[in-house]
Amino acid sequence: MANEAGTWIMHGVSEDDPACIHTVEQAIEHIKEVGFLPLFKNDIPGFSLEERTVSEYWWSGDSLCDPWEWRRIIARSGQVAYGKFFDKKAGFISKEWLPYFANYRRDGYDFDALWDDEKASRRQKKIMDLFAEESAELLSTEVREQAGFGKGGEKNFEGTIADLERQTYLCICDFRQRQNKKGKLYGWALAVYTTPEHIFGYDHVTGAYKEDPMESGKRIAKHMMERYPDATADQLRRIIGVAVGEAVRKEKKAKQVGV
Repeated sequence: MANEAGTWIMHGVSEDDPACIHTVEQAIEHIKEVGFLPLFKNDIPGFSLEERTVSEYWWSGDSLCDPWEWRRIIARSGQVAYGKFFDKKAGFISKEWLPYFANYRRDGYDFDALWDDEKASRRQKKIMDLFAEESAELLSTEVREQAGFGKGGEKNFEGTIADLERQTYLCICDFRQRQNKKGKLYGWALAVYTTPEHIFGYDHVTGAYKEDPMESGKRIAKHMMERYPDATADQLRRIIGVAVGEAVRKEKKAKQVGV
């Protein structure tokens, strides 16, 4: 999705294109195959769900064909992690690849250890304290209020929680409406936050902690270069958050020339 001359333009495919994804089940399978995928178009051609779907179906409200509705179904499927993982923009990470992202993005730290080593902010700590119970699921409004980001309180809630998503300490597990005092649902469906550990289990999410975080970063970069060979090191750094892209390219080139 791009803003061209003040107008938001979707970059999809035709319904009869062989590459077109028609159902949420196909979307989940594609994410599993690719490993990780932004929701919207970015600087790496073809690296988004948007570019594999029909533009006209977005925001139609029909869960059978609307990719915007699919994200809600995928988030609560328990098969794929969803959140602002890519340059503070939404996307998906498969269960298979999540441990490598967690190890690289967290630098091998659980959040408590990150805080103990003074590498986390006080604002991040206030939010993560709400998820001390691994089973916690909270609406975005509940996180904002309970962590003290309400009127006159802490600032930059959106930026703080986006950073926690990027580091894979939090993800979105659903979208739900709020309830009034009578139990009646109202308003837009809001993001529900939880920890990846709640969805996939602690042992799985931290399963790559045994290897050096840079090695996990290299795994991600190599996978991207195999699937998207034209992606530059700068694009990998900005969109994927992998700063080892150039090193991987040099290693690959050295092997090719027999150095």
